[in-house]
Amino acid sequence: MSMGFTRRHFLSRLAAGGAGLTAAPAWATAPLESIRPKSRPADLLEPPKGADLVKRAGIEGHVAFVVADAMTGELLDSLDAAEAVPPASVGKTLTALYALRSLGADHRFTTQLLATGPIRNGRLEGDLVLVGGGDPTLDTDGLADLAAAAKETGLVEVTGRFLVYGGALPSAVQIDPEQPPHVGYNPAVSGIALNFNRVHFEWRRESGDYTITMDARSGRYRPDVTMATMRVEDRSLPVYTYDDVDGVDRWSVAKGALGTGGARWLPVRKPEAYAGEVMQVLLRAHGIVAKAPTVTQSLPQGTVFAQKQSGPLREIILDMLKYSTNLTAEMIGLAASKARYGEVASMRDSAEKMSDWAKQTLGLRHVAMEDHSGLGDDSRVTAADMVLVMVQARQQDALRPLLKHIPVKDGRGRPDPKAAMTVVAKTGTLNFVSGLSGFAEVEGRLLAFAIFCADIAHRDRLTMAERERPAGGRAWLARARQLQQDLLQFWGRTYSGQG
Repeated sequence: MSMGFTRRHFLSRLAAGGAGLTAAPAWATAPLESIRPKSRPADLLEPPKGADLVKRAGIEGHVAFVVADAMTGELLDSLDAAEAVPPASVGKTLTALYALRSLGADHRFTTQLLATGPIRNGRLEGDLVLVGGGDPTLDTDGLADLAAAAKETGLVEVTGRFLVYGGALPSAVQIDPEQPPHVGYNPAVSGIALNFNRVHFEWRRESGDYTITMDARSGRYRPDVTMATMRVEDRSLPVYTYDDVDGVDRWSVAKGALGTGGARWLPVRKPEAYAGEVMQVLLRAHGIVAKAPTVTQSLPQGTVFAQKQSGPLREIILDMLKYSTNLTAEMIGLAASKARYGEVASMRDSAEKMSDWAKQTLGLRHVAMEDHSGLGDDSRVTAADMVLVMVQARQQDALRPLLKHIPVKDGRGRPDPKAAMTVVAKTGTLNFVSGLSGFAEVEGRLLAFAIFCADIAHRDRLTMAERERPAGGRAWLARARQLQQDLLQFWGRTYSGQG
């Protein structure tokens, strides 16, 4: 249903979208240029519409799209532009813009080691505290660098406790409770994250039995962990089970699903315990003796004597949009809300604040995010609002350089090296949901677009066991992606070099 969405309404919203800017870093507060449509001659026939391609695609569910001139805001083609649909990971583009404007492109996250007492003759007379600073990119190598920095101070022994603090951001045991328990893209959220809050599970069959490792591997290190365990059970289904037993992530796996060997990343549900255990091992490897870690809910007073900084936010967002890392989106979204509004109660509270910011600052009308990654079923946005995000971001070139190149394909589904169009965009995929939004440039004209396909009724019927590989899911996704390609190429032929 179109909900009365008209060309005039869309253009007036684009023209008014720059009103109401809130406080932000200096680069983000430059006045937005006025976006005005170019008038069409009265006798100019309307070009053909992409809706005909949608009819031929035969996609079960709903399709909505908008394409506009990214420089002027002129609406060129649309279908059900104001229908609210799940954005999936396309929602990360809104989170990226929100974080850039709230924190600044050069913002860095800092993980610290804090001492509550003096260090005398190599002995810390007090507690050692590992303090998470909201860095979504921290890995085991980064913790090793932090241990090396501690060693350089002359520290060899901690007489007090070894505490781990992750309260810089609100916590959650998982991003979306409606996902299968074992998928690595749905880990816990906290102010400290190690290896994207995932633990590496590897198995190898030897003499009829399995050798299993659970470790926190990265580029230079692969320390084993005990806070997550795996048990092989003689069953066929379910493939994985999870339980929280005495503060340990206890997993089991069906023996019939393992084969001769393999590996996968499993989500971590206790980020502080995970980071603390790995940090203790790395401290010991650098000659520093510390007790087993204890999670603390309050940050003690003390002196920072070693720290590890992340790369700049711009680089973090570049990787987030390329690899679509859900945890990164949640952590930078939470950090942005905290910077903009102060304390934030929860991930959902932060996502609602981001949605309100988008309405007040960007002029969006139908955005309602339940998280910052698009993983949750209940997030909604319209194609019109997503294109408005792109047009607004284009004025300061905030998103386009960070988006992933999307190959334009030939008739056999292979990247076409002769294609005259270049496309950068963010993809979004859930079961029976597919989205694509970004920019297409053809013959000097820049288009902003959003395409959403969603069979929500089919998705809602899936059981938890069916959600990882639902029957018919791949075929449906292939049709949706082919429609996206068809629409882009159609728009390229229809609107190239105009205006």
